[in-house]
Amino acid sequence: MKIYQVGGSIRDELLGEVPKDKDWLVVGSSPEEMIAEGYKPIGKDFPVFIHPISKEEYALARTEKKSGYGYKGFTFYFGKDVTLEEDLSRRDFTINAIYMDVRGKIFDPQNGREDLKNNKVNFIGDPSKRIEEDYLRIIRFIRFKIMYDSKVETSTSLAIKLNLNGIKKISKERILVELFKILDLKNFINLNENEYLKELFSLIFPEFDNLDRLRRL
Repeated sequence: MKIYQVGGSIRDELLGEVPKDKDWLVVGSSPEEMIAEGYKPIGKDFPVFIHPISKEEYALARTEKKSGYGYKGFTFYFGKDVTLEEDLSRRDFTINAIYMDVRGKIFDPQNGREDLKNNKVNFIGDPSKRIEEDYLRIIRFIRFKIMYDSKVETSTSLAIKLNLNGIKKISKERILVELFKILDLKNFINLNENEYLKELFSLIFPEFDNLDRLRRL
């Protein structure tokens, strides 16, 4: 069993920020072994466990295969033979695919640190494919773009515009969770200053011509 810190907490630490919480990845284990070690299972679709002392989340490494519609339309495999690299390849953005082991060694085969340094938010692999897997990633992309005032690759911009209507297929509940994260950003900008955000809101909330009105609700 090998344990790695993953995701947003690594991103925050590399930027010199204190992460709100930490997520952990477990490679080379099984649900039975995790439970035997005292972890409490909470995952429904794939194995996620709560550490008996820190109460932080530990997920088994897994691969994903698209098998249906929406973010739940995946078939998961979480055998002990799933490697760190295989788990990494299923993630959305390069800046979210940075891992660190318990000794502090960084694993970054997707060059997420370089993108972070250069204020870039890049999808792993083909942008359209990643977006079609879960259209909510469009909103997540917009949030990260605002957070890091990032540059946008032409292929990414085109993929977002071509798939924007896919947002209509997502439940309003999931959309609102991500939108409130955008509204809470310290460097939040006006709706009219971000072309992606403007198009997004005109699609979802045509009655709101300015995000400040929504923030005051």
